[in-house]
Amino acid sequence: MARNLSWRGVFFAGAITAIAGFVDGVGFIHYSGYFLSFMSGNSTRSSAALAGGDVTGWWLAMAFVSCFVLGVILATLVGARARVHRRPIVMYISGALLVVAALLGERGQVLTACVLASAMGAVNVSYTRSGEVSMGLTYMTGTLVKLGQQLAAALSGGNRGMWAPYAVLWAMITLGSLLGAISYLAFGLAVLWIAAAAMLLWATLGLNHERRQRALRP
Repeated sequence: MARNLSWRGVFFAGAITAIAGFVDGVGFIHYSGYFLSFMSGNSTRSSAALAGGDVTGWWLAMAFVSCFVLGVILATLVGARARVHRRPIVMYISGALLVVAALLGERGQVLTACVLASAMGAVNVSYTRSGEVSMGLTYMTGTLVKLGQQLAAALSGGNRGMWAPYAVLWAMITLGSLLGAISYLAFGLAVLWIAAAAMLLWATLGLNHERRQRALRP
């Protein structure tokens, strides 16, 4: 959970969240209101589309949800086999999928979106404990609930700073979404290369940090 991370860890996770927000901002505009990392939204869209007789809209929403889950499955299976550096490996998987999506670009259309959704599913496996996700990087509803709980605790005389990590995560995905939307409006799907490069760079920084930490252990 975010409250168990150091501030360095919070900002590291926040940067990943910002990248996911960037991708979601791009996808939301390009795919006319469908989400690439927010599957609750797509689930609602699928139901609304089906109720309105829009079978194509229902199919698209369900395809994105399914591909998101496939990304989670892929990252979980690969991560489970990694004895060390599991988090960077999972991030590399997400980064590789982002590269594939960037290569497909406009040509891929729905396939590009499905690969992007898989990348977002994969990156949500970055933080796990005992095989379970301990911090969902794109689950902002849960993050806002925890933010509200910690603010309530602070107002009741509890720890006054425990709300801040959740606020950072929410702010980062919001900022990332804004930058993604602005970038897309200026350059189109070519900006997916920015997301791919950022994810791969951040994975490499995480890998190097873990290696240094292991080297310092007796």
